[in-house]
Amino acid sequence: MPVLTALLAGLIFGAGIALSGMINPAKVLNFFDLAGDWDPSLAFVMAGALAVTFAGYRLVLKRLQPLLAPRFHLPTRRDLDPALIGGSALFGIGWGIAGFCPGGAIPALGLGQPDAAIFVAAMVAGIALTRWLRP
Repeated sequence: MPVLTALLAGLIFGAGIALSGMINPAKVLNFFDLAGDWDPSLAFVMAGALAVTFAGYRLVLKRLQPLLAPRFHLPTRRDLDPALIGGSALFGIGWGIAGFCPGGAIPALGLGQPDAAIFVAAMVAGIALTRWLRP
């Protein structure tokens, strides 16, 4: 059951990303182009996602435990370490350069976009390199 639930959640997430246009690198890059052909529509997508997440966490965390797990797996650390700051910066730079983030690249990969395949390959290589470099 947990695998089917994860598959369903992934399909819904991917469909939402595709419908919102976040799998289109040009649309994403236009969102970041404040001085040029700025497209503010992704701000509304992000605001909607934050609203749903905020409400969802409020409702779900009232439960003693999740439906399909023995406990909630929430972060316990609240400090900002160099790895978190550096990773966030790399994420933002990569998103601004490529127009893809992992959440948009995976559905785009499923739709056969060749640029997404290059991005996902580079992302996997970066993950592997990081795991190799960090003990």
